[in-house]
Amino acid sequence: MTDTEILNIFTRILRDLLGDEGIVLTEATERPDVPGWDSFAYVNFIVAAEGQLGVRFRVADVESFQTVGDIVAAVQKQSGNPA
Repeated sequence: MTDTEILNIFTRILRDLLGDEGIVLTEATERPDVPGWDSFAYVNFIVAAEGQLGVRFRVADVESFQTVGDIVAAVQKQSGNPA
């Protein structure tokens, strides 16, 4: 799966969670860049991403992600496709 495909999945997940079809994620996007992406929505996003992509993140990883690109890289690493 490409980084762009993962970004598209993440964008769809976050749009659904926040009810905002205008959200467009990039690898540089940080949570404060997206209105309403608070800690509760972040946890729901991570759970949804894990389920959709068949991955599992360690708590330490989830706490360390700064950008959406960090999460994409973690997915790629678990998939055997290091970014």
